[in-house]
Amino acid sequence: MDRKKVALITGIAGGLARLTAAALYQQGFQIVGVDYRPVARALDHPSHLYQANYNKTKIEDIFRRHPPTHVLHLGRVGNLKQQINKRFDLNVLGSRKVMDLGLRYGAERMVVLSTFHIYGAHPHNHIPIFEDEPLRAGADFPQLADAIQLDNQAISWMYQHQNCPVAVLRPTNVIGPDIENAISTVLRGPRVPVMMGFDPMTQFIHQDDLVSALVAVAQGKAIGVYNVAGDGELPWRRSVETVGSKELPIPSTIASGYLRVAGLFKQMLPPYLLNFLKYPCVISNHALKGTFGWRSRVSIQDGLRSLR
Repeated sequence: MDRKKVALITGIAGGLARLTAAALYQQGFQIVGVDYRPVARALDHPSHLYQANYNKTKIEDIFRRHPPTHVLHLGRVGNLKQQINKRFDLNVLGSRKVMDLGLRYGAERMVVLSTFHIYGAHPHNHIPIFEDEPLRAGADFPQLADAIQLDNQAISWMYQHQNCPVAVLRPTNVIGPDIENAISTVLRGPRVPVMMGFDPMTQFIHQDDLVSALVAVAQGKAIGVYNVAGDGELPWRRSVETVGSKELPIPSTIASGYLRVAGLFKQMLPPYLLNFLKYPCVISNHALKGTFGWRSRVSIQDGLRSLR
């Protein structure tokens, strides 16, 4: 008799994890959601929801109570307002504990969500960037150190424990009506910063396309690192125009200080994102397509318009 499919999903307080849970529920999975943040709203389908730090005792109780067949670790902390030691505890130590517990309690598949930000935006970047390219971001932005450690740790764990196949996903800028990350918040603003003298090519992945990628990878068996991006790219200024916002031209030499002092946004633009407004970081999605048969369904223009 086949084992009942149980998906344990971290980051369940966020829009992406909730959408992924709904998609997996439709595929016949029981859903167990965990987040270090309070889970304010129930899901629209039966589920078990818990608040627990990823590196504390309570999360082991959750694994013991609901042994998962599939673990989707979508709970990476990208919020730079969190103290650096708390981000390290959740992103690095917590991620390791989630993977170790998945192995201990019999998970058959794991998916770890990383980010394309770890490649860094740089004037010498290839176009497109493949999964084996060096990670440039860490040298310039210590704010991304824990994200790089999470990614490297997941890859190392993947090769040490091949009896539990792991896939690491590095999505580009995630956008959509249910996404509250920094790039979506900035693009929704009435005035969006553009660096004077710069207009880099920019990529996006709509929330629905990322959810479909997560579901496809979760139900696959291949291990490895996979970039996730929609098809096509646009210059940054054209992206701002497509959303329906107006440009806020800023001299790049004073951008970081000016944005902090002006307090123009609900959420401060993370320092490492300023480079993404100057230099390209365009990733290839060929490995994901070839391995899992995944295809993007939402055009870059429709994805940007959905922010409104």
